[in-house]
Amino acid sequence: MNKFAACMLAATLIAAPVVAQTANQDAKNAGHETAAATKDTGRAVKKGTKTTYRKSKRGTKKAANVTEEKTKEGWDATKHGTEKAAKATAHGTEKAYDKTKDAVTDKH
Repeated sequence: MNKFAACMLAATLIAAPVVAQTANQDAKNAGHETAAATKDTGRAVKKGTKTTYRKSKRGTKKAANVTEEKTKEGWDATKHGTEKAAKATAHGTEKAYDKTKDAVTDKH
């Protein structure tokens, strides 16, 4: 064997374990990076879930308050309309009574 080939063979035998260790370390690092990414994703999902819960709770309270307010407004409008109709009915009844009374009185 010539000197060049012997040197190349020696270099390959020395470098092979280093390449294997690098590949092994790369796999190990990839596992750690995957674990870290999984934790980050879990934290983000947790944060998003809490935010959604809080906003839903706030929106529900706001909707309940608006519903209560509009119900009161509707009640007030119904009450006002009923009172107005009752007054109109009473006035019409009095008018009809007066006309009937006058008609009965005129015939006698």
